[in-house]
Amino acid sequence: MTAFSPTGDTRDYLERLRRDIIFTETVRGQALNFHTTWGLFSPKGLDAGSRLLLEHLEIAPEDDTLDLGCGYGPLGLIMARLAPRGIHLLVDKDFVAVDYSRKNAELNGIINVECCLSNGFDQIGRRRFDLIVSNLPAKVSKELYYLYFHDALAHMKPGARFYVVTISGIRKFIQKAFQEVFGNYAKIKQGSTYTVALARASQSQPAQLQGNTGNAAG
Repeated sequence: MTAFSPTGDTRDYLERLRRDIIFTETVRGQALNFHTTWGLFSPKGLDAGSRLLLEHLEIAPEDDTLDLGCGYGPLGLIMARLAPRGIHLLVDKDFVAVDYSRKNAELNGIINVECCLSNGFDQIGRRRFDLIVSNLPAKVSKELYYLYFHDALAHMKPGARFYVVTISGIRKFIQKAFQEVFGNYAKIKQGSTYTVALARASQSQPAQLQGNTGNAAG
């Protein structure tokens, strides 16, 4: 049997596919250059859900933030620009995503960020944040969402905010789960496809993390 040998046109096409995808996005007055690759979420441009979240995000210049499931870094890197006095942690369970987050931070000269491989919260330790954000995956179990939300609460400072963007079809579940876990829920913006929701930690949030915080999805 003769081994497959791609034609010159096919080799050229595959070589183009292996090159970084490069584009610029501007959100809230912040223009960033991004390099991505096939296999990452929304590799050709900022997805509509992330843009909706960023446009309705409450963030202060000194906020310490966590971008959970960061992909190539658009949420976390834009937050780092909007909160220059904070420290911003970007985590993902995909090592390719983390590599591209680091590359994009360097390309844009953003130094107040850390990017690390983490399955949910399992590599975050006892760090706590003023703001946690996530573009939640749609096709995971409700049990995983609950683990995710409880772990997020354990890593929030008193009065911290937790923003998520989801497909609008699960907004009622998010409302129910936020009420159960955080004791509050606010629908910040609902579009035709995506909904941005917010939960806040109590001002009397305990000073120490409690329980197992290593099980949430990345």
